[in-house]
Formats: sequence, C-alpha cells, structure tokens
Amino acid sequence: MKFIKILLVIASLVSPVLLLSASAGQSKDQKQQTKKPEQEKKPEEQSLKLGTSLVTVPFNVTNKQNRYINDLTKDDIEILEDNKPQEVFSFERQTDLPITIAMLIDISLSQQYTLRDEVMAGQQFFRKVLRPNKDTAAVITFENEADLLQNLTSSLEKVQRALERVRISAAAGRLGGAGTPPINDSNAGSTAMYDAIYAVSSDLLRREAGRRVIILVTDGDDTSSKIKMKEAIEQAWRSEIICYAIGIGDPYHFHIATGVLKKICEDTGGRAFFPRTREDQDVAYAKIDEDLRSQYVLAYEPSNETKDGSFRTIQMRIKNQKDLTVRHRRGYFAAKES
Repeated sequence: MKFIKILLVIASLVSPVLLLSASAGQSKDQKQQTKKPEQEKKPEEQSLKLGTSLVTVPFNVTNKQNRYINDLTKDDIEILEDNKPQEVFSFERQTDLPITIAMLIDISLSQQYTLRDEVMAGQQFFRKVLRPNKDTAAVITFENEADLLQNLTSSLEKVQRALERVRISAAAGRLGGAGTPPINDSNAGSTAMYDAIYAVSSDLLRREAGRRVIILVTDGDDTSSKIKMKEAIEQAWRSEIICYAIGIGDPYHFHIATGVLKKICEDTGGRAFFPRTREDQDVAYAKIDEDLRSQYVLAYEPSNETKDGSFRTIQMRIKNQKDLTVRHRRGYFAAKES
C-alpha cells in the first residue's frame, strides 16, 4: 500500500509539470505555425511588387569628344519621371547581356546605287558583333511592305546568306536605272518604313531577352505607311527597343530624311549616322557596336503607382557634370489595371 501511495504522490507532482511542458510546447508550435505564413508571405509580396513595377533604362554617357564614360556610380545618376525625382533601385554596367538585332533594309529605288555597299558593311558588322549561342539577328527588307528574309538566329552563316539575297525590288527596278534622267519621288514606288518598324517592334522583337535593337538602313523617306511615325516610336517604347539608323541612299535623285531618322533614334535611345562612303558605313557600324558594349542599365520603382496605361517621360542627368550627353529612351507606358 505504501508503495502505491508513493506512486500516486509522484504522479500527482509530475502530471502538472508534464501538462505545463506539453502546453508550452503546443503553445510554441502554435506560435510558429501562426508566424510562419506571415514570414513567408512578406518576401513573396515584396518580390511580386518589385517584379511588376520596376522600370529599366539602358543608357550611354559620352563627353564632348564622343568618348564613353564608363566609370560612373549609382550616386552620380539622377533619374526623374514626369519631372519628379525617383529612387534608383539598381545600377550596373551591362556589357555581356544577349543582344537581339533586327536589321531593316530599304529596297526601294532610292537604294539602287548604294545597296551593294550596304550589304557588305552589314555583313562585316555581324561578323564582328554576333556572338554564337548568345546573340541573335534577323534580316528584314521593306518597300511597300516588310519581308522577313531571315528569322531570328544565332547562326552567322544564315545571316550572311540572307544579306546576300537582298535585292532592289522588282517594282522599283522597272522605274529606272543607271543613266536615266532624275526620277521624281512620286514615280518611285512606295516605302512603308513606319509600318516595318511597328511590325518588328510589336511582333518579332517584343518578347526577346536582353537588349533589343533595330538597325534601319534607309534614306528615311516614308511614302506609304498606314502607321504614323509617332505610333512606330511608341511601339518601340512599349517593347523597350533601341533604334539605330544608317541614313543612306541615292544622293542625286532622292534626299535623305535626316530629321526623321534622328527623331526615331534619339527618342528610343539610339543614334542616326549618315555615311557618304563604304568606309563611313564601317565607322558607323563600329560606333553602334561600341554603343551596345558600353551601356549602363538602371532600374527604379516609380513613385507614381497608378496603373492607368499613361505615357511617363524619363529624364536622366549626371550630377555636377553638365558637359556629358546621356542617351536613353524618352519614356514608357505604365501598366494598365487588369
């Protein structure tokens, strides 16, 4: 009996301790269970927020001698949206991102005396720029409509073969040739450059990775596009495409629309070149190559969180250095509430 009484006493003393211990363990588990979802949720929400609202801006900086400035830091940059300062989220030099290039070549009559040199210069450019298994390129010709000669590929051989197939259109060829009298633009067929830019921006390049680039080889004289220049530029903004131009053509029969080409390129963050010789073309392509290898990429989260689909202007400055030129796209379209 004594032994049973001792066991009952021990049990009565130990039970509350076990109950308290179990209760404490259960309480601790409940706290962990209630805290865990909250701890896991915050990073997801933050990641989602950043992923859906960051604006990225590739840009180049040059001095008065057109030399690239490659030693800037995050603290040197001032970024504004609609004239309001924004906080820089990330900033880095980008020299190794994949590049996707669509070369749009004008095959209207105005190019008949310069096209061969244009093709050769283009081939040399791709030999230097296109990195196998990293960069991709496409070749498109246009007159009254765009024609995809080579879809996006990383094969230099395929790009070179496509360039060799570039010819003045048959319709343009019937309008004149060497030794013919000056030809009026109205008789020279139609050129739909804005339509070609819009189609390539909205379809071919829109979802490609890395930097997306259009190179226009043309005199810039658009005679038949259904799309206006403003709409072509806006579509390039939406697809984050940089446009460059090799402004060239027959200097005797046709003018070169320098203002048009400069507008398209400067608004999208690129540059227009106006070579007079084959050597000038090689220099222009070398500068495009250098541009693409000397870019910074800045990202910021807009202070204006309204999802109204409106156009927002972007301004970028280098602090305390007014003599530097910054080339970047002029703005972007905000997301729309779905």
